[in-house]
Amino acid sequence: MNRLSCKIEQPLRPWRAGRLRQVGTMPRVASAISPISAFSAFSARAGAKAFAMAGAAVIAILLPAGCRSLSLPGAAPDLDRLYSRQAQSHSPEHNPVIVIPGLTGSKLVDGATGRVVWGVFSGDYARPQRPEDARLIALPMREGAPLRELRDDIHPDGVLERLRFKVLGVPINLQAYFHILEALGAGGYRDESLAASGEVDWGDQHFTCFQFDYDWRRDNVENAQRLHRFIEEKKAYVREEIMRRFGVDRPDLKFDVVSHSMGGLLLRYYLRFGDADLPEDGSLPEVTWAGAANIERAVLIAPPNAGTLESLVQLVEGKGYGPFATYSPALLGTFPSGYQMLPRGRHGMVSFEDKPIEDLFDPEFWLRMRWGLAAAEADEMITWLLPDESDPAVRRRIALDHQRKALERAGRFSAALDQPADQPTGLDLYLVAGDAVATPRRIVVAPPALDGTGAGAAELAIVETGPGDGKVLRSSALLDERLGSSWSPYLRSPIDWRTVMFLPHRHLELTKNAVFTDNLLFWLLEQPRPIHR
Repeated sequence: MNRLSCKIEQPLRPWRAGRLRQVGTMPRVASAISPISAFSAFSARAGAKAFAMAGAAVIAILLPAGCRSLSLPGAAPDLDRLYSRQAQSHSPEHNPVIVIPGLTGSKLVDGATGRVVWGVFSGDYARPQRPEDARLIALPMREGAPLRELRDDIHPDGVLERLRFKVLGVPINLQAYFHILEALGAGGYRDESLAASGEVDWGDQHFTCFQFDYDWRRDNVENAQRLHRFIEEKKAYVREEIMRRFGVDRPDLKFDVVSHSMGGLLLRYYLRFGDADLPEDGSLPEVTWAGAANIERAVLIAPPNAGTLESLVQLVEGKGYGPFATYSPALLGTFPSGYQMLPRGRHGMVSFEDKPIEDLFDPEFWLRMRWGLAAAEADEMITWLLPDESDPAVRRRIALDHQRKALERAGRFSAALDQPADQPTGLDLYLVAGDAVATPRRIVVAPPALDGTGAGAAELAIVETGPGDGKVLRSSALLDERLGSSWSPYLRSPIDWRTVMFLPHRHLELTKNAVFTDNLLFWLLEQPRPIHR
């Protein structure tokens, strides 16, 4: 295969550590902080006056800038001019495109009431600091029940083109995946969801681009199986439209896919295993490449293929969105997907007592460290989530059973993705990753507090950073197996990348980069397809 590597150099930007202890010094380099990260830096303990001043400052920064990422020197490419002929051709030979967002990238709604559970931080959104709302956000827990049987009324309701919230009464819209959808529109891909929402009007041309929204709290295998059903449904629809419009049948119709972050993990599972589940006996599934029969080109943006330390941090310390919402470790600990982005032990990214932790998916280790649902401070949240259970011991047993199931499932999911397997002819994988932002590379775990109360949890301290996008290391996106082993000059990875592009941006800002959008349309529209097609 023809392999390309595009790279734009820029100094590393320092990683913002949040509540984590940071060991050693970090380079003091001016950097752009994403709007959400900026809000995350404000503590509720700072008081109303401090928050008002900080909120006003952030608004002053966001509104003039239009919430855009840093621009590159020189003029941005004119996508309309570059790809207008392709956009207007509406050829029946063009593959339709599916966009798959990452963790938190789909809006979640309560089917019973219509309330927004995730996607809007204004109005009557679900607030995790309230017991009844926390129960909406968390996945149900039931001892002995498989994770797939733990259902609620929450359902996905579209990919987040924008994240909407208010600061001091001023509405703010952060563009999330709108840039990808906008770029695809310039290339002639007409998204049906944008048309339904009234964002754009392309007449009757809404049959070439689809958003795959999914409940990102749930197991990625479940969502890969849902992706299979989605593809089968859209394939039948597109074939009917092509026949109606052009009089051509395409029984061999395939899709191109653009995925971001965790969306790349569920996509890779689908490519390898189709709609097959993980075997119940604990063994690894056979790599059949069943899903690859439906996909020709897949663009993976910032996929945490080797995991990310941010997932560990959030499961241990929680996740705050500034004054809007704080999601506790116990609440996040009900999401199976969060555990499925933990880093691999073989890469030596987490150490305890001067030794790398070989298996971060070991439930007993989490119990010893008093992390997540095993933490003493999780009791209040567990009480909220299990209001019908009055016995604290039973509540704790149910919570620990849930954590054990999620960790064990995550370990098998990761092992399934890591299996070496020859990639089939006709499937091209493209990687877009960041390598200019300082990203957590190694964490040391301090032993739990020995105060006799059993309340202290093991703390995390960052001791090393590496190049990435602030969340996902360059090496993780590549699934570079040189990490934690002997070095060699050439990449060692079980993934056979067709093309790799590195950009100097943060995790979500990669999708806004003009170089990325230009090359994305080239890959989809102009780069010649193999003759096997």
